[in-house]
Amino acid sequence: MQDLIIIGAGPAGLSASVYASRYGVKNTILGQIPGGLTTETHEIGNWLGDAAISGAEFAQKAEAHVKSFGTEIKANKVLAIKKKEDKFFINLDNDEVLESKTVLLATGTKHRHLGVPGEKEFLGKGVSYCATCDGFFYRGKTVAVIGGSNSAAAAASHLGNIADKVYIVYRKEKIRAEHFWQKTIAANPKIEIINNTNVLEIKGSMMLEELVLDNEYQGSKNLKVNGLFVEIGLDPNVELIEDLDVDLNYEGFIKIRPDGKTSLPGLWAAGDITDGSNSFRQIVTAASEGAIAADSISHCLKQ
Repeated sequence: MQDLIIIGAGPAGLSASVYASRYGVKNTILGQIPGGLTTETHEIGNWLGDAAISGAEFAQKAEAHVKSFGTEIKANKVLAIKKKEDKFFINLDNDEVLESKTVLLATGTKHRHLGVPGEKEFLGKGVSYCATCDGFFYRGKTVAVIGGSNSAAAAASHLGNIADKVYIVYRKEKIRAEHFWQKTIAANPKIEIINNTNVLEIKGSMMLEELVLDNEYQGSKNLKVNGLFVEIGLDPNVELIEDLDVDLNYEGFIKIRPDGKTSLPGLWAAGDITDGSNSFRQIVTAASEGAIAADSISHCLKQ
């Protein structure tokens, strides 16, 4: 019997574990990738104390910090969460069932897809959702990034150091990335922004060859590219709680109270999966929510 099981090994889950361990709360983390989507980040420049750190290095340091308390991070996939009376039962893919008094859900988000013809067919054949993971395949080639957020601008900036040409294709009049990223991409002559444009189809033979646009670019609606990186937002990973009585907001994110509690007693949530922190989904806010939830859980277990 655990005091606390943390599902999710991103910044929220790892931060919660550190705080829980320091409070003497026995906890186990269930997560297949320590660091979560943070590991896909080329460079983090707004984490206090590190002017610039890669997502992979950040994740390694966070994982080492958690393990310094003797906490176990199990890479097994969670198949189901069930609650009976005051206990939670966590079913894993190795047929193991864990029991816990409390659960913190910190499963974060997943990449949103375009939903256009050719996207599934060319996944891994030119279509990617991670510039840091796959960018090196496109050295000397032409690529496009779809989106106008910080993540899209960061991806384009990273690819601008690898590819010969980078297009940012955005559906609105002006990209909405923060000032830092706009300056960064403006300083790279290899990066060009195509505004007020959507991708209608992804085409090619064996590999991705072109994008079909809804507006003409230089006299054509066909944009020749070798790679496409989709950065159009994230959806919450809430599949595990579909059979539990947990309140969600209109976008599908878990509603939490200021202390991280959900509508289901014994279940807390933290990080990008929640509607907390004014929906400002950053590493620092995820880590903060994890710490707050751990503090709340510690107090509840002592009652």
